[in-house]
Amino acid sequence: MVDIYRVWDQNFQVYGARKIWRQMHRENMPIARCTVERLMGRLGIEGVRRGKRIRTTVPDASKPCPRDLVRRAFHADRPNRLWVADFTYVSTWQGWMYVAFVIDAYAKRIVGWRTSSRMTTDFVLDALEQALYDRHPDPAAGLVHHSDRGSQYVSIRYSERLGEAGISPSVGATGDAYDNALAETINGLYKAELIHQRGPWTPCVRLVVASDLERLDEFDDLQHGLQRGGDPQDPAARHAHGG
Repeated sequence: MVDIYRVWDQNFQVYGARKIWRQMHRENMPIARCTVERLMGRLGIEGVRRGKRIRTTVPDASKPCPRDLVRRAFHADRPNRLWVADFTYVSTWQGWMYVAFVIDAYAKRIVGWRTSSRMTTDFVLDALEQALYDRHPDPAAGLVHHSDRGSQYVSIRYSERLGEAGISPSVGATGDAYDNALAETINGLYKAELIHQRGPWTPCVRLVVASDLERLDEFDDLQHGLQRGGDPQDPAARHAHGG
């Protein structure tokens, strides 16, 4: 019960049973999800209820959706073969901030990122533009860009930019973390090793600066476990770095 309360408290008291259960598995503490739910009831704690929860994946049924070209196989035989993209949210004293990542699946390395106070198409496009500028992928090399079904990633502008760069879009299922497991892994490491350890974040500019200065040095170390062959779909692998 002590560990359940600790995980809940360290994550801004917003985690429900599912997220606490996943975090405990990342920390090599196997426990049944039903047990987590029962003990949370004893402790009198709960996650943020619907209406207060921050939804980052908001599908747009009016837009066509690309096929899933990855099918949970987050492996590449060379750089610029598969990029995965996602964004997460961070609580600051000035409100919610969002951090977008583009990750090269070959090196398990962040190649583009951006922070914003709004979940807009421009926000995720900026992260993509940074990745394109840093990596200069060959339009004829067959690069695949994989994301969830969030409206930002299936927007006309985002899709057109991928097409201009010669990148094939791939989209997983809404609400299924395993369909974008590698990006979920990096998001989890970012929060666990930088955000939660260094917060609270005030003002918001500190979050931006910390993300910028530390994203390469810190994340190179954090990803060594994945580079040694950890499976991003395995909850235990998400904590393989030993943090």
